[in-house]
Amino acid sequence: MELKDKNIVLIGMPAVGKSTVGVLLAKALGRYFVDTDVYMQAIQGRSLQEMIDHNGLAWFLEAEEDYVLCLDETNAVIATGGSVVYSETAMDYLGTRGVIVHLDLPVERIEQRLLNLRTRGVVMEPGQTIRSLYEQRQPLYERYAEVAVDCIGKSHDQIVTEIIESLTGQ
Repeated sequence: MELKDKNIVLIGMPAVGKSTVGVLLAKALGRYFVDTDVYMQAIQGRSLQEMIDHNGLAWFLEAEEDYVLCLDETNAVIATGGSVVYSETAMDYLGTRGVIVHLDLPVERIEQRLLNLRTRGVVMEPGQTIRSLYEQRQPLYERYAEVAVDCIGKSHDQIVTEIIESLTGQ
């Protein structure tokens, strides 16, 4: 796959390691790194959780879409917020400008990792569980991803290597 001038877009559930893997992948490939959650927080001057608490889920999802559509990067690694898959417009935009890679973990591992659910800024309906969120989002991740990487039992470096090999055929 020819990657010149294409972004590599990481999608997946919260706590799968998109940001950490993204930084390492960008470093390995000599690319810019953009974390859309950090981008939103920097522009808004507040945390994701504060945005959700003060403006609501609908506002947050609309704002997330707007911020993604403002990205004008090429040859970058982009780690998205886990909820970006709710926006077909944002996903189509990201897909036309890059290759979408789904970092996948079983829901049990995500439940173990997501210990700060009340403060992390995860887009969830009141009373929704991580498991139901996973069941809702997983088909969307699978729909948009060109490449899926099973992250279970792998180090961040192993995941980066697998992504590079999947994208370059090496």
